[in-house]
Amino acid sequence: MTNQEICAHGAIQLPKLASDYLEFLLTGERQKAYQKIRDALKDGLSIRDLYIDIFQQVQYEVGRLWLINKISVAEEHFCTAATQSLMLELYPEIISSNGSGAKLIAACVGPELHEMGVRMVTDFFEMDGWDTWYLGSGVSDDQLIYAIKEKRPNLVALSATMSYHVPKVTELITSIRSAFPKDTPLLMVGGVPFNASPELWRTVGADLWADNAEHAVKVARESICETGVC
Repeated sequence: MTNQEICAHGAIQLPKLASDYLEFLLTGERQKAYQKIRDALKDGLSIRDLYIDIFQQVQYEVGRLWLINKISVAEEHFCTAATQSLMLELYPEIISSNGSGAKLIAACVGPELHEMGVRMVTDFFEMDGWDTWYLGSGVSDDQLIYAIKEKRPNLVALSATMSYHVPKVTELITSIRSAFPKDTPLLMVGGVPFNASPELWRTVGADLWADNAEHAVKVARESICETGVC
């Protein structure tokens, strides 16, 4: 099966722009993929809609195609890296001048390497006026706890994409609560395992859960504003 056939088969539920973007990535035409997005932004597509309707959906599809062995690990990495590069290009456009006074630290749990989802979440909080610190992947528990002590965030967002990392989420949440027994920041979790089992966030000991970046900002705002920060 060719890359074009893969894209046509796997992108049935994708919006046209997302389908075209993915097809260009799978055929290695990164600049054409980027131009599709740039043109759409010029035509009025918002960054929020781009993230939710295009980037998020394409990443779900890329992950699905990899899981069913329709694309290789190299192709999956290429698609992800290409989108992350485009997100970096767009970053100056998402910075909000209207600060909310709230603070976020976001990171993947210990061994989790799939960081694009939590990067998107961080960008949405940035657009909402939060001060954000995106730590990404490969952050040890001690490093994360040190960052919390230093920055004193209102919210810590933890991401796990692979189900076998869920026990690590539980362990990390326990460590954070032990380190901050009196002033624990709100703890939010997200990722594929939590989306597949909507009550799992309670099991790991989190305060909040969201299934996408837009939802994450909404539920965080509702909880943080109750404390009078917003």
